[in-house]
Amino acid sequence: MVRTHLAVDIGASSGRCIVGYLDGGRLVTREVYRFDSTQVRVDGHDCWDLSRLVGEITAGLKAAKTEGFTPETIGIDTWGVDFVLVDESGCDCCLSVAYRDARTDGAEHLVEDIVPRGELYRRTGIQHQKFNTIYQLAALRKEHPDALDRAARMLMIPEYLAYKLTGVMKSEYTNASTTGLLDARTRGWDFEIIDKLGYPRRIFGRLEQPGTTVSALKPEVAAEVGYSSTVVLVGSHDTASAYLTAPIERGDEAIISSGTWSLLGMELAQPMIDDRARERNFTNEGGVGGKIRFLKNIMGLWIIQNIRRELNGDAYVEGRGKPAKSTKRWSYAELESAARQSDYAHTFDADADELLAPEDMCEAVWALLKSNGAEQPKSVGDLMRSVYLSLASCYARAIDGLGEMTGSRPSAINIVGGGSRDRLLNELTAKECGLAVRAGPSEATAIGNLLAQLIASGECSNAADAREIVKKSCEIEVF
Repeated sequence: MVRTHLAVDIGASSGRCIVGYLDGGRLVTREVYRFDSTQVRVDGHDCWDLSRLVGEITAGLKAAKTEGFTPETIGIDTWGVDFVLVDESGCDCCLSVAYRDARTDGAEHLVEDIVPRGELYRRTGIQHQKFNTIYQLAALRKEHPDALDRAARMLMIPEYLAYKLTGVMKSEYTNASTTGLLDARTRGWDFEIIDKLGYPRRIFGRLEQPGTTVSALKPEVAAEVGYSSTVVLVGSHDTASAYLTAPIERGDEAIISSGTWSLLGMELAQPMIDDRARERNFTNEGGVGGKIRFLKNIMGLWIIQNIRRELNGDAYVEGRGKPAKSTKRWSYAELESAARQSDYAHTFDADADELLAPEDMCEAVWALLKSNGAEQPKSVGDLMRSVYLSLASCYARAIDGLGEMTGSRPSAINIVGGGSRDRLLNELTAKECGLAVRAGPSEATAIGNLLAQLIASGECSNAADAREIVKKSCEIEVF
């Protein structure tokens, strides 16, 4: 009998449920359900509609049964940093505010006046980003101090979703590592920092590693979906799952998880938290199999996603750095093609804070180009060419930084995730970095989620064996 597993993989704009099983040493996958995960506006904040997400996950589990599958295990992964506080009765006591919300504007000062930024990095190894959980908690306490008073537990988003399916709360290491509240060396909560900031110790649950069983589905959930299954912890931070799929040949290779964000780094046995790493804003996050993901968050395809939305919608207005207005509806493939036809050569800092959540991405890009003395893009192709070149240039700087900090420049680059399908970006990355690029798998997060379940079930021995399965199962293109 074939043992099947189900990955619930939720990103910032969409989620999907993908069934997977081994067949002759190859991983076979089938998407059985897809849904939107967009935000809603509540009390002046951009929030995740978690009750709807729970409903969508349940619908996905039912869809698996309709397709003829009864998964043995279920794993859930999402983005990092965001959380929910629940009280003693298990009820929410705060909104699930999304990380791009403006709530954290200025919140870093509430933290760093107590624990300076340099000390934070030396202890946690996490790069400074204004939306880190440590700052979100400070912003929440300023706005709603009663929420922390009432809270019994903090659950990261995948932990909360697992709790709603099982009734059991467990905290997972890879997602917790994004909070800025873990000791990078011990890989446990840094209660000295937590105490200094006045966050209650009781809300921070014991950390578990990927592969740990959460619980069986609640009886009412099992009855609704039509079968019983067990939820297990995977690399619940989506980048941890994605990194598990990188088909690396040697330990000195770089990995880029390419999607809304580009997470560029490599796996290390121990964290790197010296001043060079802090100055370059690299981060040390938890990986599957006991590794540290030493990486840099780069803005990534978020820039292209927003430009496409603006070109295709009401936000697209002539002028202010935008090419002449058109009624054309642009696909991603057409944007890439337009960039190939342009000889525009100007670049901007693709990791600039101005690109995090601008009202107008095209205008933000033009402002950055203008600040560099660049001429205005005259076409969509010019605009897109500048984005592609800027991303590749940003990758090259990060690769150089990895070489300087580790003492050995990476020998190759593995690009996984949806962005691995963008052949122009792959080509420019190979050229700018002067390294071979292996692209694929494109469904890296869901596949990594499934691989962690295979390890937990005993069908796969460890991370190295999981990567061999990837090489047998997925098409990898070399640039």
